[in-house]
Amino acid sequence: MRIRTSSSWQQAEIEAFLRDTIIPVRLAFLASDGEPLIISLWFEYRDGCVYCASQQDARVIAHLQSSAAVAFEVAGDQPPYRGVRGQGHAELDPAKGGDVLRNLIDRYLGDRNTKFARWLLSRAEDEVAIVIRPDWVTSWDFSQRMPTRSTATAS
Repeated sequence: MRIRTSSSWQQAEIEAFLRDTIIPVRLAFLASDGEPLIISLWFEYRDGCVYCASQQDARVIAHLQSSAAVAFEVAGDQPPYRGVRGQGHAELDPAKGGDVLRNLIDRYLGDRNTKFARWLLSRAEDEVAIVIRPDWVTSWDFSQRMPTRSTATAS
């Protein structure tokens, strides 16, 4: 993966952030009519790729079948602002959909035995893995310039 020279972090820091941050990825892509769309999906980062999953009949799957070009961002909504964004291509893999879904449930819910987790797992057969292979990434980190919310309000 190519890292932009303007990136605040090097590859090891970017990969650690993507592995350790448990918030949705914002995934941008082109709809079938050529208009841009963005959705938030659970993700996991491993082996240099961002893995997501969605139902086989979901519109995002149809759109990615038409155009595999994507952009993505993982960034929190609270200060200090920092995150990772990039562009790449999405590959769809129905054979890995159920496995990716189980990993995502473990990562985001921590328990496969909740009502929601069981409902998701009941549909695992129809999940498609979305494998995002980044062409380039960059990061930003305003931690040194921005106080945290508790520090800002204490003054």
